[in-house]
Amino acid sequence: MKPSFRFYRVCYCIVRVLFGIVYWFKVYGKENIPKGAAMVCANHSNVIDPIVIAFAFGLDHFLHFIAKVELFKIPILSVVVTKLGAISVDRRIQDVTTVKTTLNYLKKGEKVAIFPEGRRVTEDESAEAKSGAIKLAERAEVPIVPIYIPRKKRLFRKVPLVIGEPYIVEKQQAKRSADEYAMLADELMKRIERLNPKTRTG
Repeated sequence: MKPSFRFYRVCYCIVRVLFGIVYWFKVYGKENIPKGAAMVCANHSNVIDPIVIAFAFGLDHFLHFIAKVELFKIPILSVVVTKLGAISVDRRIQDVTTVKTTLNYLKKGEKVAIFPEGRRVTEDESAEAKSGAIKLAERAEVPIVPIYIPRKKRLFRKVPLVIGEPYIVEKQQAKRSADEYAMLADELMKRIERLNPKTRTG
């Protein structure tokens, strides 16, 4: 089943109205959204984070979210997430199909969104970032767009989302080691955290 932009638009408009009643979104850095392909990377703490990012990017930017394969096994929901353009990933294995699908979208000039932490992480937790987003952006030669979303979201309060400046992970002649990729993944999460309105300076 192919993604449907019309279906995406309908869902976007309906959910935007419903969520706008209880969550007051405020987006900073929209000027940093690049045209064309990009790896969109954000911290993750809540099931609504993909929705928040979709609202921030608007209907001008169709986003393919990488989502856990379990969602694609739930009746009805599997049809919905597929039509919305989501990409399934089995976190228990090295999912070659996910890599190929993601690279295909990126090479066609489309945007893919991923949560490098790999799971929801609360304010009281910490998680080591996975390097998959770095490797995919490097192979496709597309910019990475860091995004900060507050881990605690309160109803009827402003929810600020900050889109940072895109950056490129340059390819090297020699293959990077696992430790080098881990360092790049850690740097990505630091870039995201520096976007936190409560801690950023300048």
